[in-house]
Amino acid sequence: MSQNATGWTREQMAENVAQDIPDGAYINLGIGIPELVTKFVPKGREFIYHTENGLLGMGPAPDPGQEDPELINAGKKAVTALPGASYFHHGDSFTMIRGGHIDVCVLGAMQISATGDLANWSTGAADAIPAVGGAMDLVAGVKTIYVTSQHVTRDGTPKLVQKCSYPLTGKGVVSRIYTDLAIIDVTAGGFQVRQLAPGISFAEVAAKTDAPLLPKGKI
Repeated sequence: MSQNATGWTREQMAENVAQDIPDGAYINLGIGIPELVTKFVPKGREFIYHTENGLLGMGPAPDPGQEDPELINAGKKAVTALPGASYFHHGDSFTMIRGGHIDVCVLGAMQISATGDLANWSTGAADAIPAVGGAMDLVAGVKTIYVTSQHVTRDGTPKLVQKCSYPLTGKGVVSRIYTDLAIIDVTAGGFQVRQLAPGISFAEVAAKTDAPLLPKGKI
């Protein structure tokens, strides 16, 4: 993996996520950076991608000009179907989610708290456009929740906080966070660095995190 001296790119963040997904896992991907995970299946592993609008066995985006307008993911983006893929009713898709049959879900975030709370559907502002989608079902029903997101907002506000100020998607649901600066576990002691991006110091990540941050190996 080529590296960026000032942190990981969006593609590298997605690749970091893919490296931690076990072979044979059933996976649901959120909109944005999570969608890029389909490009980085590690050699020797097979991932089975699920999209809540009714497809199991989703493949990567098609080549330009090869899009099928009737074959899209939950974010309304064109996808492909791998050999053996299956289609089903939207209700059946959510039965898979709510029944605990999906192993991993990768989502974006507006805020993540030190106890693993996730806020990713609304800022709660009066003029905010809610976009909850299936996120609340996913965080409640999927076995492992990973989040991938820029470490701070465009104006530099930390996304990793002691307590979320935005409406919650789920409480205590996030296991690991993949940002442009670091890979961070949510532990009983709070945020703990698992890996720093090349060229990034622990002090820099701590300064951009609005909660105590533990170094690797310290609990």
